[in-house]
Amino acid sequence: MTLIQLMLVLATVMGVTDSNTIRVKDDAGQTTTVKLVCIDTPKETKQKYVSAATNKLKQLLPSGSPVVIKSVDRDRTGRILGEVYIDNRSVNLHLVEEGNAVVDRESLYYCEENKTQFLIAEANAKNKRLGLWQQFNPVTARNTSK
Repeated sequence: MTLIQLMLVLATVMGVTDSNTIRVKDDAGQTTTVKLVCIDTPKETKQKYVSAATNKLKQLLPSGSPVVIKSVDRDRTGRILGEVYIDNRSVNLHLVEEGNAVVDRESLYYCEENKTQFLIAEANAKNKRLGLWQQFNPVTARNTSK
């Protein structure tokens, strides 16, 4: 990733859309959607883990929270793909640490600087059987489409 591709966005959280998507208003007053990269979260509404992951994100990012977004790309619908920081701490990584998300190896290249931290956090959560890891084989959006 080149420096030109990396863009830091100062924003305020408007709300949590789902377990890995938020709405923000940037410092220019523009409202946009941000999908958290490098993680995969549950999507099946039958699972208690979906609401747990969404509730955790709402707890970490209540409306009005100031955040910094390391914007790494945009998806085909125009959403920002990025890593969200609050108080200099990656929310994406925090979700993995607590077992509310797993590492998305297909987008992990976006988080090259802290790739090892993501993988260690997932291994620790799995070892401690936190959150999603209470299941034998966690169901996330990525592995339900296969």
